Amino acid sequence: MLLIQADRDSLLKPLTMVTGIVERRHTLPILSNVLIAKQNSQLTFLATDLEIQITTDHAHSEGGDFQLTISAKKFQDILRAIPDGASVSLDQDDSRLTVRAGKSRFNLQTLPAQDFPKLAIDTNVKSVIKLPQSQLKNLISRVQFAMAHQDIRYYLNGLFMVTDGHELKLIATDGHRLAYVGSNIENSVERNEVILPRKTILELYKLLADIDDEVTIEIGQNQVKFSFGNIVIHSKVVDGKFPDYNRVVPSGNDKLVPLNRLQLLASLQRAAILSNEKFRGVRLVLSDGTLKIICNNSEQEEATEELEIAYQGDPLDVGFNIGYLLDVLTNLDHEALVFAFGDHATSSTLVTVPEEPNFKYVVMPMRI
Repeated sequence: MLLIQADRDSLLKPLTMVTGIVERRHTLPILSNVLIAKQNSQLTFLATDLEIQITTDHAHSEGGDFQLTISAKKFQDILRAIPDGASVSLDQDDSRLTVRAGKSRFNLQTLPAQDFPKLAIDTNVKSVIKLPQSQLKNLISRVQFAMAHQDIRYYLNGLFMVTDGHELKLIATDGHRLAYVGSNIENSVERNEVILPRKTILELYKLLADIDDEVTIEIGQNQVKFSFGNIVIHSKVVDGKFPDYNRVVPSGNDKLVPLNRLQLLASLQRAAILSNEKFRGVRLVLSDGTLKIICNNSEQEEATEELEIAYQGDPLDVGFNIGYLLDVLTNLDHEALVFAFGDHATSSTLVTVPEEPNFKYVVMPMRI
């Protein structure tokens, strides 16, 4: 039975929107599949890993209603391999789905749509926020790199989202550095604190467009829903207590060093060539009018960069993981930065952006 005939891109584009969360190998085989359903003139693609669920709807008036599940990866690989602009047809015969395009034919196994485990939707919505997609994407870009990855402190493997009145705050930390950004929102909401899983944030960031069209965020008791364009993301929240980020941000660092982001980035990238591949250490040596950047490795090789700076004060020699500095420099836009160093090599350093006062980045030193 012919289910659908459509342009290759009209199938590949929505499929790609949902497959980012699909695990290739799963203890529950059906979770490696994508649910494709047509009802009336709406074609829906849905994928889930039981923590996150992504749905996208597209108009398609031809053909009757149907629903099925097929391997997300295989179907995506097939569509990618088919020439751009080709016409694709889907035929179903019992549990087999035949994909045809030109003289190509692919026979795939399906699993029953009624067995597909959809996420139980939390209908207890506490707050609703609306803001432009570009604004949310920009905010996420400022902090997502500081999220922990596979940390045993599971509550660090994600992004802390705080709403309070007209303010939205996003915070991420892996215990070695912390990134904070705040922004005003039009509507006033009650205070909410939720931890969103790392996977949710990475997928959300990929799917958000750099446009002014609105994204609606609905915060529930155990879930957060993001709706924008024809995409809906439901995500469970991480059940845990996020560290008190206000205590992490140093307030007494008085060694203020204005720096040019691109100049510092280029110097660090050059010095990193000779950094220790395992420990990735870099020394920042501060003296009157000069910042020295020094990297060396186990083979006794050394790279030194020197920058002229507007600093007069006590000397300081402090070590960092160079990756933590490169991360923040590559995820900012403005050229002017201020590094606020503490009095000791063991003090954390605060990075701020004069043109972006709601952004803070704290990085802990490392012994070199």
